Amino acid sequence: MHAALQEARQAGAEGEIPIGAVVVCDGRIIGRGHNLTERLSDVTAHAEMQAITAACATLGGKYLTGCTLYVTVEPCLMCAGAIAWAQVSRIVIGAADPKRGYSTYVKGSPFHPKALLATGILEPECRSLMQSFFKSRR
Repeated sequence: MHAALQEARQAGAEGEIPIGAVVVCDGRIIGRGHNLTERLSDVTAHAEMQAITAACATLGGKYLTGCTLYVTVEPCLMCAGAIAWAQVSRIVIGAADPKRGYSTYVKGSPFHPKALLATGILEPECRSLMQSFFKSRR
């Protein structure tokens, strides 16, 4: 999660919403990403999407079975769908997103049926990064 937080800090420094994600497989980071929606003028350029794309390119395939995705903030519904389609085996989430997170829209888990889910990992750090970013914007 520390690497995902590093990605989130980079996003914030670039004026993006500070969300970061990394994909780990066999103990090494194979994909990194942070929000790029402003830079790319692309509403789909979320941290999770960037990390999944990079990880799939590294592995040379579309499935991330056996991999873990670490993300600083609860994925939105779009990203949760992509995580499910990529068949990520384990999802580790920092802070909840009560306004835009998938759990606002879906009861239960939208992820692959065999996926493991851990939430609240380094939550204070993840939440604080988001709160500080939005406080500075107001």
